[in-house]
Amino acid sequence: MMKRLPVVVAALALSVVTVPAQDLPPRRIISFIPAVTEMLFALGAGDRVVAVGSFDRYPQEIEKLPRVGALLDPDLERIISLEPDLVTVYGSQTDLRTQLERAKVPLFLYSHADLSDVTKTILDLGARIGRNERARELTAGIERSLANVRQRVAGQARPRTLIVFGRESGALRGIYASGGYGFIHDMVTAAGGDNVFADLKQQAVQATTELVIARRPDVILELRAESLNAEQLSRELAAWKPLASVPAVRNNRVHVIADLRTVVPGPRVAEGADVIARVLHGQK
Repeated sequence: MMKRLPVVVAALALSVVTVPAQDLPPRRIISFIPAVTEMLFALGAGDRVVAVGSFDRYPQEIEKLPRVGALLDPDLERIISLEPDLVTVYGSQTDLRTQLERAKVPLFLYSHADLSDVTKTILDLGARIGRNERARELTAGIERSLANVRQRVAGQARPRTLIVFGRESGALRGIYASGGYGFIHDMVTAAGGDNVFADLKQQAVQATTELVIARRPDVILELRAESLNAEQLSRELAAWKPLASVPAVRNNRVHVIADLRTVVPGPRVAEGADVIARVLHGQK
């Protein structure tokens, strides 16, 4: 699987469950989760973050922080050595959770589903770290921005859209696409596109080329975390040329969007939806 895929898979990994709040807001926070790391900084608690996960990329301030592994390879020894009073972990990290609970380290347990869970997570996280007012302001701004995107595309044609978030580099093997459930599906819907896999109520679909041909997308969007140079972009677009019978390929409507805002379910999701809308509808 290609290098960028873990970033997106981590974003899709799994409603939010929080461990009961302590009397005092946490001051030393470790976050394994790119979306939650962005939320902490957006909530004004970036100065409390003492370490982040391997796949965190934003904001720039995290580059100076220690890395403590990720979903599949958490570094427990380093985590404990940093003496955190809150660690944000995926709900699926059962072994890590057990070990941290034994060490009496407070946890914020995270799992993600659809777009509405982004604002719910922000509100829950804000309550946990003592930033309720800022959390309400932040979520209200996200909702307003999403409403603006929906209003801007209202009444326009809705292209049938294949949303790819992972495949083998330079080839149409190992294609992973958004199904009809999850924040990526919701973002594209808000942006004025109709997901060709909307009928499959799951976050990810492993799509063969035969399935892509059968679904006949008008637009293919490839969402990536890392940017490409001109040569790489040309190679990745050329990989679709054998599927000339697909309307999106025939009409040169295959687009690579290399933008973290479109693949991380954090506080910038409305910006991500806006980026997608502009690509889908040819807006500047």
